[in-house]
Amino acid sequence: MDLPRAFTIRESGHRVHNPFTEENLATLGRALRLAPGTRILDLACGSGELLCTWARDHGVTGTGVDISTVFLAAAAERAAELGVADRVGFVHGDASGHVAPEPVDLAACVGATWIGGGVAGTVELLERSVRPGGLLLIGEPYWRREPPDRTAVEACHATDRDDYFALPELLAHFGELGWDVVEMVLADQQGWDRYVAAQWLSIRRWLDANPDDELAGEMRAELSAGPVRHVRYQREYLGWGVFALMNR
Repeated sequence: MDLPRAFTIRESGHRVHNPFTEENLATLGRALRLAPGTRILDLACGSGELLCTWARDHGVTGTGVDISTVFLAAAAERAAELGVADRVGFVHGDASGHVAPEPVDLAACVGATWIGGGVAGTVELLERSVRPGGLLLIGEPYWRREPPDRTAVEACHATDRDDYFALPELLAHFGELGWDVVEMVLADQQGWDRYVAAQWLSIRRWLDANPDDELAGEMRAELSAGPVRHVRYQREYLGWGVFALMNR
């Protein structure tokens, strides 16, 4: 059980595996006014940057769950580097079935709502781990501009326009699910650039070091087409944000 190798190749240089910059992540931590000792469950935690930096900056504790052994190794190294390995831990597993053994103060899924089959299912999954009055964090794409055609939709990694909401629709959807939106921090086009463009350098360096690898053709095709596709479609049409929710 692990992520496809192509994914870990393209994001091998990332600490945050979504369009949030490290500055966005710090802004969100401050905005939530996290008290020392806040207990967090982070599903699909990637390389653990949320838990590790918030443990350092705010004194939180918590557990991250992810399917990638590569990213979890990076998370453990980051926790040791920041001196917070006694406050955060990481579990290799399928986040889609993970429920905290004891209720936590904050349950998060920042950019991987496929673990619950979409926003509604992920909210329901996180709700099973959070204490009454606690917070949920959902990271999710939204349409920044209406995509003009199917080519634009598919270039934004969707199969249908309805795979994502427009931002007002997304906030309304949270309300329909019974949750108040109490904070949000939105990524911007620069955040998309840092997330996507950083993949190109990782891919190119990997290709230079592994020209005969079985994935070399696939990764070369991705690098050849990716930059133009990004600036033509994803950068223009797709937004991304993290939304803090409290139950009504």
